[in-house]
Amino acid sequence: MSENDYSVEQKSNLKKMSFEEALNELEKIVSDLEKGDVSLDDAINAYSRGIELKGYCQLRLDEAKLKVEKIRVPEKNNDKINSDPFET
Repeated sequence: MSENDYSVEQKSNLKKMSFEEALNELEKIVSDLEKGDVSLDDAINAYSRGIELKGYCQLRLDEAKLKVEKIRVPEKNNDKINSDPFET
């Protein structure tokens, strides 16, 4: 298997990846594609994998945004920060 083997079967399951791992893999794919050092088949596989990673990263960012929005800033007379549990 070459360094530029982007077959989806060879990569980890997205649900097991952290946001940072997925983003790092996506950045590597983008870098490799920008260099143009990949075969057409590898480029197609890399693009497909990149789309999956982009979707996963976007989903994780959206979830994080919702969590942050659930945290309410304390009111003037109340020093306590309230937060509601995030439900998926």
